[in-house]
Amino acid sequence: MSLAHRVKPSHLGLLLKIAETQRLQMAAEAMAITQPAASRILSEIEGQTGMALFQRHPRGMIPTEAGEAFLKHARGILSEFDSLTTELRQLRDGEAGSVRVGSVSGPAVGVLVPALRAVRAKALTLSVSIGVAPSHKLIRGLEEGRYDFIIARLPSEGDARSFRSHPARVETVALLARDGHPLAGRPVGLSELTGAEWVIQDPGSPIRRAVEDACIARSLPVPRRVTDTSSLLVALALMSGSDAVSPQTQETASLLTGPGIGARLVQLQLDTRITVSPYFVIESPIRQRTSAVERMLEAVLTRL
Repeated sequence: MSLAHRVKPSHLGLLLKIAETQRLQMAAEAMAITQPAASRILSEIEGQTGMALFQRHPRGMIPTEAGEAFLKHARGILSEFDSLTTELRQLRDGEAGSVRVGSVSGPAVGVLVPALRAVRAKALTLSVSIGVAPSHKLIRGLEEGRYDFIIARLPSEGDARSFRSHPARVETVALLARDGHPLAGRPVGLSELTGAEWVIQDPGSPIRRAVEDACIARSLPVPRRVTDTSSLLVALALMSGSDAVSPQTQETASLLTGPGIGARLVQLQLDTRITVSPYFVIESPIRQRTSAVERMLEAVLTRL
């Protein structure tokens, strides 16, 4: 008999609690069952899979490789049950629903915010959660059921067929500096920035790779005087008191230098266009959209 006929949602919840607490007794208490019952459920599941899902150590129960795979799918399955429960309650109570979206920083500012404003104008009680993170973390969150859809870059490793994706756009990099920077107000070549102080994302990040590739393509050294940070607040603080420059997405730079926020920053007029690899709107192929997700997704896609 297959796992689908033998494993209940409560069993999946027990396995997640074991992974969380690393103690069978604590997991059993959290699920309001006895330890012998929890032990029997775990043994039955391991018997069905033919593999151990946890290693027993003095310090606790640690998931095996098979256990990690089981837990990943368990999170997704329970997330689907939670979505079903929530949607049925919303239909019963006439609520507008909720949407969980993840995005890299550029489209979060340039696409998600305008889309949210448009949707909220017609659905005032729509609950929207927006998470901003690097693409690899967003992909993991999508697989674990923590997002309804994400705006991110497809992973270089793994199978892109594991996702349902919609082509989006290529990001352009803008170079920010403090108002009154010596290089502001005129065209600037990358060669003039070889000795500059840079505040830039961590090594391997898409914007950093794009900047370094642009330098290498022009036989220029990559930035050497670098402060690595993924924090925009740290970048702003460092630029405010120095001649440091910081590459950001065009959407972020336009927001910071526009009249709405009016940060005392300028965009340097680079004579070179630097672009980042394209991002996509990505969904799980097995996750069913709610009406609220459909509305938000449509608003996003029309702005790409």
